[in-house]
Amino acid sequence: MVEDANDAARVLVVDDDPTVAEVVVRYLEREGYITETVTDGYRALEQARAHLPDLVVLDLMLPGIDGLEVYRRLRALAPVPVIMLTARGDEDDRVVGLELGADDYVSKPFSPRELIARVKSVLRRAGGQVANPEPGEIEADGLVIDLGAREVRRDGELVMLTAREFDLLVFLARHPRHVFRREELLERVWGYTYGDTSTVTVHIRRLREKVERDPAHPRHIATVWGVGYRFDT
Repeated sequence: MVEDANDAARVLVVDDDPTVAEVVVRYLEREGYITETVTDGYRALEQARAHLPDLVVLDLMLPGIDGLEVYRRLRALAPVPVIMLTARGDEDDRVVGLELGADDYVSKPFSPRELIARVKSVLRRAGGQVANPEPGEIEADGLVIDLGAREVRRDGELVMLTAREFDLLVFLARHPRHVFRREELLERVWGYTYGDTSTVTVHIRRLREKVERDPAHPRHIATVWGVGYRFDT
């Protein structure tokens, strides 16, 4: 994995639409990324096995095996970051992708500049470049967040979080009892000044499932109805 988010990072673009792939590649290469393009899921998996990329831009609608299955097999291979491309109305697939642990998604038709912003953000976090990465721990009723090791334990048991889930949990835990709107979390954690806030909703639900003793009645990640979310110690 590259150390710098834009230090010749290799991006694998998987899309069977040559027009979309051409636009994505052109903008990525303009930003200095090394790109490879394949048009179906089987070739994407072959390419990843031969030379693991730093990030995959993955269309969900592919011939052969669909993007969700490609994603599952990629993640079984290695924890490579993935940004999914979805059709505007495919909300179910988008939610499934996020719940599986995809790092982000972009809906078609999309702004190439938006996609580049997402790529930079995902690579930055995958490289461990998060705000205030000093060592230390945050503890709250059996939940221990080890900032230096980027690990979380619930009652002594290691909890497996994606990079984005960890960053979201740390951000909330650093501001206990402060309520954040979903738009604020999208900007402060994802680095986006615009976007679909359902991304935040899905990540909050995944976090609760992983770190709460009773996700149906969360102790730490509270919903403030009509406003947003807060962390209770």
